[in-house]
Amino acid sequence: MSATLNWGILGASKFAREHMAPAIHAARGARLVALATSNAAKAAPFQAFCPDLRVHEDYDALLADPGVDAVYIPLPNHLHVEWASKALQAGKHVLVEKPVALKAAEIDGLIALRDSTGLLAAEAFMIAHHPQWLQVRELIKAGRIGDLVHVDAVFSFNLREAGNIRNQAALGGGGLRDIGVYTFGGVRLATGLEPDTLAAAHVSWSGTGDGKPGGGVDLLAHVTGRFDGFTYSSLTSMNMAEYQRISFHGTQGWIELRAPFNAGVYDQATLVVERNGVREETRYPGVNQYVLQVEAFGRSALSGVGYGWTLEDARGSQQMIDRVFLDASATEIRPETRADV
Repeated sequence: MSATLNWGILGASKFAREHMAPAIHAARGARLVALATSNAAKAAPFQAFCPDLRVHEDYDALLADPGVDAVYIPLPNHLHVEWASKALQAGKHVLVEKPVALKAAEIDGLIALRDSTGLLAAEAFMIAHHPQWLQVRELIKAGRIGDLVHVDAVFSFNLREAGNIRNQAALGGGGLRDIGVYTFGGVRLATGLEPDTLAAAHVSWSGTGDGKPGGGVDLLAHVTGRFDGFTYSSLTSMNMAEYQRISFHGTQGWIELRAPFNAGVYDQATLVVERNGVREETRYPGVNQYVLQVEAFGRSALSGVGYGWTLEDARGSQQMIDRVFLDASATEIRPETRADV
């Protein structure tokens, strides 16, 4: 294998077209060489910035391409484990979109395949590679805000497309799987801790039925919990105005990230620290966390250095999602009804 990692993408999704394909194209030590799609119109925007791109008509053909070293998988959630497994079995490193699986136990097979093949397999949790999160982790570890007392995370957007896969339970849709990975993974990334307790304070579901999770996808989820030394609250919603924040409250100060998850897209990444009435702000103009993710993946795949977000890390966030769904299923919850979903 050369010093450059040659990438292929399974599927011409909007997210791949707008974010990950350009990131692979721009990243040092990476080259986008192949795309799998049977739709020539969908391939055209990729070929516009990567004219020598090989287009395969099906996923298996791309996995059989000897010129592809690594595969990025942006397929619908319910297909992630299947095609990540096939990619590893085909001898390819694999970066799979979040959530990597629909259940934590499903990740165990990928971990076993990763270990048996010696290949790199990881979830595309891009925030783990953004310097604002690395700084938050160091500030907390150094006691900059004293002892951590409470963490509060919010991530919302208003999805009005009835046919969107996020609105389809059979395809692994719902807010927690789409954006809960960030509100859950973010607190774990920053603190290095796992929750002791976790509860679904309130969940609203799409559709009609008996008010249980089977009635649709989660549109809104308010989750509370406790970690070792601090309490936790998160709110995810697919039917609220676009907003995202995460704050860490300590005994001597607080830290806030104002574009914690979609830095550079939602807003400019800004880290605010206040201690003893003195406030400091750090901004990160021009930082592309998708490019940083691709470069980190390439370094790990080519040289064996550690990667910033392992399958075990992804499993921890999925365990939190599983626990919330289990708690919600044991509670009688009124389903949310909307005319546009």
